Amino acid sequence: MTRSARLGLSLTVLAWAGLGLAPLALDDWNIGLLTQYVTYGIFALSLGLIWGQAGILCFGQAIFFGIGAYSMALVTLGKLPWLGDSQWTGLGLAVLLPMMVAALLGWIMFQGRALSGAHLAIVTLCAAVVCEIAARRWEFIGGFNGLFNVPPLSAPNGDPLSTNATYFFVGIAALLTYLLSLWIGRSPLGTVLAGIRNDERRTLHFGYDVRLHKIFVFTVSGAMAGFAGGLFTTQFGFVSPPLVGFALSTEVLIWVAVGGRSVLMGAFLGALAVRATENAMSASLDQYWLIALGALFIVVVVVLPQGLFGKLLALAPPRRLGRGGTR
Repeated sequence: MTRSARLGLSLTVLAWAGLGLAPLALDDWNIGLLTQYVTYGIFALSLGLIWGQAGILCFGQAIFFGIGAYSMALVTLGKLPWLGDSQWTGLGLAVLLPMMVAALLGWIMFQGRALSGAHLAIVTLCAAVVCEIAARRWEFIGGFNGLFNVPPLSAPNGDPLSTNATYFFVGIAALLTYLLSLWIGRSPLGTVLAGIRNDERRTLHFGYDVRLHKIFVFTVSGAMAGFAGGLFTTQFGFVSPPLVGFALSTEVLIWVAVGGRSVLMGAFLGALAVRATENAMSASLDQYWLIALGALFIVVVVVLPQGLFGKLLALAPPRRLGRGGTR
């Protein structure tokens, strides 16, 4: 293992350890904020998996996040009585329904002369706009106003979880999501995805079914985004049409680009860093914070094309690729 790879592994472990020890240093208010940031981190991981690992640039990732959020709200508010009102059922539906939608969209987009690059980005962008308009007009899911009073995460006895318990629940969920993404990226499947990212035609000529690989990873990504949406709803207590729209899809692209799309941990920490920066700037710069934040993003993307954490958190390639192997 090279020195840079050892550094990346060490910093990754330290980052997770720091998140685990955060309740010892932060009060309940800041722990609540960090819980929200970690939830956004799961969302960023879902995009990092397809964009960084397979080169699929999706401008509609919020579609799956929003579907997961609405699924959780509809179940826990009792609007789907045949499913009950269990939060576990809500989380299950928040994973299953976006996964099915992602599989369907993937099958449509990657069939035949598959969409890629700018064409894929435009189609997914349009899909996000259409979904937001549809959500605003569908009264069953609250229409323009959305749904409110979604219950928070609760213990088996029905009592709401404490701030720290909620944080650890979301943190463990984030860690498991990261490990799943990392396993996919470092498995033989991940090597094929890297080949698709670097040269799709060459990968196809080697005999791999590029279409099925892209549909699979797109489906997994949709399930992860939906899971993040379900967790989001329990923390904020509401869900509204913008959660499936273009604006949030653009935000998550910024988080991943700033953190470093080629490294999963970079994408995750990018979401935390950007959200924390937004919170700090909005409190100190008043109405000028968006201008300052936009300028900061431009500087980061231009000066650090691999993101803030891309080089620092890069891990060694899988052993099967040999020393000095590349993906």
